[in-house]
Amino acid sequence: MLRALLLTLPLLAFALPASAQGSVLDRIAASRTLRVCIWPDYFGISYRDAKTQQLSGIDIDMARALGRELDANVEFVDSSFAHLVEDVVADRCDIAMFAIGITPSRQARLRFTRPHLASDIYAITSQGNRRIKAWRDIDRPGTLVAVARGTLHETVMQDKLQAATLKILDTPHAREQEVESGRADVFMTDYPFSQRMLKTTDWARLIKPDRSYHITPYAYAMRPGDDGWHARVEQFVAGAKRSGLLKAAAERHGLTPIVVLD
Repeated sequence: MLRALLLTLPLLAFALPASAQGSVLDRIAASRTLRVCIWPDYFGISYRDAKTQQLSGIDIDMARALGRELDANVEFVDSSFAHLVEDVVADRCDIAMFAIGITPSRQARLRFTRPHLASDIYAITSQGNRRIKAWRDIDRPGTLVAVARGTLHETVMQDKLQAATLKILDTPHAREQEVESGRADVFMTDYPFSQRMLKTTDWARLIKPDRSYHITPYAYAMRPGDDGWHARVEQFVAGAKRSGLLKAAAERHGLTPIVVLD
């Protein structure tokens, strides 16, 4: 099922003009700098440790590997899912590398590489919540489901939920606070973030879907219109899959269950 989904994803050839600043590859060659947008709160993906300020995660590793291939220093630019499109289109970075879910609304504004990860949706509830014991308990009258604004979970759950009430919060942290405090029953997330909650809190409880619920491929995102830059990043991703670089990074960060190697 997942393989079929990935093969049917459109890799659109945008007929938009190249950036007024010229090609990204030319700019990188001249400045010896690769600007990479990240969300620094994404555990296992692009996470900044609050104490050490060190970045880690599969897409931090991959960004640094891309920088080495381009003989460029990597400059990480803080972004978020709520500001992703704005940051990329406004040329704040050359590429967004923080496991960007490929959705129709994002495809309308951004250009994606082939997927390197794919995750289903998971739910986090509190240890003390008596309403939610299994996935079937979520979409019921009286259940309050929290999501973070700008994430793919916002649009998916707007479409999926029939009986539960959806609460859209401005930040992922606010989403977590609603569940921890008992003001919401669950918040929806993906595999990497669910693992963060289990490892870094003592109150979170994971609720897995009984079967595939909504698998989303994740990839890297760029501004449309620069075919040379897109082709170069695609070459990098394909090479990372063939060489074992991507697989090793997934193993290092506990993401083997969701890595896409074909």
